[in-house]
Amino acid sequence: MDQKQYLSVFSMDTPVGPLTLASYDRRLCHIDFGTLDETRTKLAEWAKSAGLPADLRENETDLADAAAQIRSYFSGERKGFDLNLLMKGTAFQKKVWMALAHIPYGETRTYKDIAADIGNPQAVRAVGGANNKNPLPIVIPCHRVIGTNGSLVGYGGGLGKKSQMLLLEKQEEKETVTE
Repeated sequence: MDQKQYLSVFSMDTPVGPLTLASYDRRLCHIDFGTLDETRTKLAEWAKSAGLPADLRENETDLADAAAQIRSYFSGERKGFDLNLLMKGTAFQKKVWMALAHIPYGETRTYKDIAADIGNPQAVRAVGGANNKNPLPIVIPCHRVIGTNGSLVGYGGGLGKKSQMLLLEKQEEKETVTE
């Protein structure tokens, strides 16, 4: 099967606002906060820098599973994701993103914790930089990373969205424990 020469894209509404999902050859590769109209230029630039086609074509079918799983996450029915992913980044970034993927639902870690988890405790700033470049927020839960003092710091979608997702996860965890 030939790989497509375009990215499939689909915008969806969520409790934290619109999201634009992108996939290449049916593998989710990018999530942006905002509608396709708002994110089109930024997404095309990211695709070029990642070595992917910058031609964006709306295709809900290619992204139906990802959209369904994200809806299930926001409704509290899903605590993790089972999607085919295409992670575009450096080896270090991918190592950080895999560490993020292992942060349990409803829990948080610090940048320092992640640096220790990847075996490089001095790389706290570099971990922050990799976290910032995460192309798949929500699915790779960079919102679960907080400052050493427990404060909410840095989030591409804005701290309000980060706070909303952490509150959703804490609320769902409390409901699960008390049932």
